[in-house]
Amino acid sequence: MAERIVEDGVATDRASHTTVIERRSGGGAGMALIGLAVLIAVVIGAFYLFNQNARENAKTDAVTSAASSVGDAAKDVGDAAKDAAK
Repeated sequence: MAERIVEDGVATDRASHTTVIERRSGGGAGMALIGLAVLIAVVIGAFYLFNQNARENAKTDAVTSAASSVGDAAKDVGDAAKDAAK
């Protein structure tokens, strides 16, 4: 596209051009993939921590139950000793 301008009898050619800048965004898919990987890591970490907490609670309950059984057995032995002493 050329434009011809005539001023005061002098002809000049002025070339006009248009610059088109295209912006391509391809980073969205990569960021979504990274976000998904982070989400999966968080879910696995939470699952691990909840299971670890459940195992600790089970151990605590087992120790408490065992201590209670030992206490009951000691009481039985004490009662048997009293009966034997009579």
